[in-house]
Amino acid sequence: MYNIALIPGDGIGAEIIREGRKVIEAASYKFGIEIKWNEFPFGAEHYLKTGELLPDNALKEIEDMDAIYLGAVGDPRVKPGILEKEILLKARFYFDQYINLRPIKLYKGVPCPLKDKNPEDINFYVVRENTEDFYVGIGGRFKAKTHQDNLEVLRKLYKTKIKVGFNLEQEEEIAYQIGLISKSGTQRVMKYAFELAKKKGMNRVTSVDKANVLTNIYGLWRDVFKEISTQYPDIETEFTFVDAITMWFVRKPEWFKVVVTPNMFGDIITDLGAMIQGGLGIAAGGNINPEGISMFEPIHGSAPKYKDKSIANPTATILAGAMMLDCLGELKAAKAIEDAVEKVLSEGKVRSHDLGGDSSTIEVGDEVVKKLKEVNIK
Repeated sequence: MYNIALIPGDGIGAEIIREGRKVIEAASYKFGIEIKWNEFPFGAEHYLKTGELLPDNALKEIEDMDAIYLGAVGDPRVKPGILEKEILLKARFYFDQYINLRPIKLYKGVPCPLKDKNPEDINFYVVRENTEDFYVGIGGRFKAKTHQDNLEVLRKLYKTKIKVGFNLEQEEEIAYQIGLISKSGTQRVMKYAFELAKKKGMNRVTSVDKANVLTNIYGLWRDVFKEISTQYPDIETEFTFVDAITMWFVRKPEWFKVVVTPNMFGDIITDLGAMIQGGLGIAAGGNINPEGISMFEPIHGSAPKYKDKSIANPTATILAGAMMLDCLGELKAAKAIEDAVEKVLSEGKVRSHDLGGDSSTIEVGDEVVKKLKEVNIK
């Protein structure tokens, strides 16, 4: 039996998580798995009513569970960053979910915006470091004339008086953000990327950075990549800058197998990956701690304008559920769900609005369950 923390969240979250849960329960019945759902209310509605985001006692309770299944977080009534930082990022850091895993896969029957690209051309993984880089929250915003202590910190950081097109003492307001990566934090994400390539039978790992400009932080990233790559002599390696990889995702996506990237760059290029695989409605993701509790979610937002209209595509949430089962070791159930999704997409009889159809959120979930019952996994 698995204890799963269920957080529907905001906007369309409740609708899509309902379909994901429906499919997981069908797969569980088929493969003799027992799931105990533990639902939590955290999101905009709960915050606006109570002022509570994700309290420590809830995190302690979730510690005793096997995984987290999340719908979506975000609401226009709440200032941007509050829900994201205090629910999503707080969970990632608390449970040390240092891997963000994004499969980039074009399924048969899904229209691709790239000319002449087929499912065999788009099938790779992005492994994003998930707890360091510019997301560690080190920085500030202040009035220069009244915060001499902050000015002194900046001078020390630059080791001299700053000369970047303005006078530091006369500038009305200043903001700064510091990126930070550690050798041990980078080693573990690199190790995961190479092990994933080995597991999936893929022969290339591509490292992303911007070491030609941000030489210190991404110079370390490169050094660690070189170090870890020596442990995998049968896997080809390469470096690419983040701006270059955005071009090559579009020009030649078939080249990529496993891509490993720092946190901020990974946040950006995985949205591009979602587009070339057919859209956010297909794109699932996992925030993974290989030795602890992981969290699985669609990578799209809460889309509050579509709430309660039953037009949201639940496919990404369903595939995130398959990723969760795979991470829990239920490989047959995970494969059955993905195969069922692939059958629904390739047939095209039931198709969500974002893919050019008129099927409801519920109809898509029901069709996946129907196909799941027909799937034969040995």
